[in-house]
Amino acid sequence: MNLHLIDISIIIAYLLTMIFIGFYMRKKAKENKDSYLMGGKKMPWYLLGLSDASDMFDISGTMWMVSLCFVYGLKSIWIPWLWPVFNQVFMMMFLSKWLRRSNANTGAEWLATRFGKNDKGVSQSHKVVVVFALIGCLGFLAYGFIGLGKFIEIFIPWTTVQPYLPFDIRPEFVGHFYGIVFTLFAMFYSIMGGLHSIVLGDLIKYSIMTIACIAIAFIAMTHLHTNGNVLNVPEGWLNPFFGWNLNMNWDKIIPEVNNKISSDGYELFGIFFMMMLFKGVFASLAGPAPNYDMQKVLSTKSPKEASKMTGFVSIILLPIRYSMIIGLTILALLYYNQLNLSGVNGVDFEKILPATINKFLPVGVLGLTLTGLLGAFMGTFSGTLNAAQAYIVNDVYLKYINPNASNKKIMTTNYLSGIIVVILGIILGFFTKDVNSILQWIVGGLYGGYIAANLFKWYWWRFNANGFYWGMSTGIISSLILLKLYDGLFLNIWPLIFVLSVIGCIIGTFTAPPTNIDTLKQFYKTVKPWGFWKPVHMAVLNDEPDFKPNTRFKLDMFNVVIGIIAQCCLTLLPIYVVLWMKLPLFITVIILGIIALILKRTWWDKLED
Repeated sequence: MNLHLIDISIIIAYLLTMIFIGFYMRKKAKENKDSYLMGGKKMPWYLLGLSDASDMFDISGTMWMVSLCFVYGLKSIWIPWLWPVFNQVFMMMFLSKWLRRSNANTGAEWLATRFGKNDKGVSQSHKVVVVFALIGCLGFLAYGFIGLGKFIEIFIPWTTVQPYLPFDIRPEFVGHFYGIVFTLFAMFYSIMGGLHSIVLGDLIKYSIMTIACIAIAFIAMTHLHTNGNVLNVPEGWLNPFFGWNLNMNWDKIIPEVNNKISSDGYELFGIFFMMMLFKGVFASLAGPAPNYDMQKVLSTKSPKEASKMTGFVSIILLPIRYSMIIGLTILALLYYNQLNLSGVNGVDFEKILPATINKFLPVGVLGLTLTGLLGAFMGTFSGTLNAAQAYIVNDVYLKYINPNASNKKIMTTNYLSGIIVVILGIILGFFTKDVNSILQWIVGGLYGGYIAANLFKWYWWRFNANGFYWGMSTGIISSLILLKLYDGLFLNIWPLIFVLSVIGCIIGTFTAPPTNIDTLKQFYKTVKPWGFWKPVHMAVLNDEPDFKPNTRFKLDMFNVVIGIIAQCCLTLLPIYVVLWMKLPLFITVIILGIIALILKRTWWDKLED
């Protein structure tokens, strides 16, 4: 164990600070339900944006992305499109303000603004969204839990801890034990202080992570550009562009990497990219899934601030995060033979991040990095937990169990629901093989069942609550069944899940009458979507001849395209700096500058509530 007293002191100080924040924010959070779950919708957009970005900077995802960068080089910047990461651009340009105009508290509550409160299918749709949201939240909690355990296991070997405990644990469950311990800290401050403590904790964590990431990038540059060191990587590793095949051969360098590429299923990279793009565009148009990202949007002061908040996320997340990713990748490539990456099934490339940190970071920087990554876990965990609590309290307890509950009973329910969700997330973590497997399950399968119904709800007036219910139900059930039966890259079966969900949407829609026209008119006037809304538009004009519809479709799509290019540039920027690839760096900066000037005129200056 390479931890020194200074490193341990930094970690302990951070954990104690989080406990203090929970106590400090408890009184403010207890004012009412909205204050606890949504910060009273009074928090500044830049703090919510920083918190949202901080929640996305998680241990599990960063471990996965470092392993991708090691194996695929600069081509790895495309693989996170599995999420897809560019959904933030769609939200920034138009979806965040559409969502915030509803003034709802959760995605399930939002349904009433689109389909009304008395429609027979609304109750069913409401329930299926709650189920989906809770399944997704539990999946993300397990995802973080597994990543945290694998991370801590590198730094605190069980042989160091076991003599001080009255029990022993089998080697395969050591990571789970560490995950439980640190999960309890995250659970405490997030349950005690609600969104207020989560945002403040995220601010502290992001500050620590920024210092750590810059330090890691500087250390990597020092090692790479001194003493004649050269990266020993295959041809194509330094090129972000690609053809139909990956064509990256590690045989003469690290043969085990070829096995990783084969098991990932990314050799036909061109086809893989097209599938990601196809799925990603539909997923982005469908809007955010009901998790912490959506909750942050709904917690902003206004639709205008919701757009600003979402746009801020990529700017403050990507350059800092990729400074760490490329820095650790370079150190791992330079000193691969000094790392112990052995796992149960051979080389475990997800251990590159913790192994490199443990081996090459100096005292103090190691403590800051560990603290930041622990905070990353706790931030993601607490944000996800907050979203799950919002659904349980708003959409289950207050809707079906005790609509007239006092504030005291609501707070008690918040606490109990948080504890139950944490326990279930931990249990699910015990059945998860690794970080990548649950990631594939969430983004490749489960969300495949979410996309169709949530796509139609924004852009097609005839789509009704019955169609939403059957589309979501068909998608979720088929994804769970097919993912159980299929052993491979989950992205491959997403088209089938999507088609089944579309069929469910269409059959459900046309076996029930349209949504009440008054509800549709109110939604159309308030949210102002573009799409296939002509009958509703004509009905609104009959009542209000001066009504001006949303005619920004072409401008929004133009902004999305250049926004995605800018997002890619923000990702490549720190990579080119650390590798000191001068010409690509210069071109990237120029492109970013031009896009920033364009978006100032086509997006920022045109923001409205």
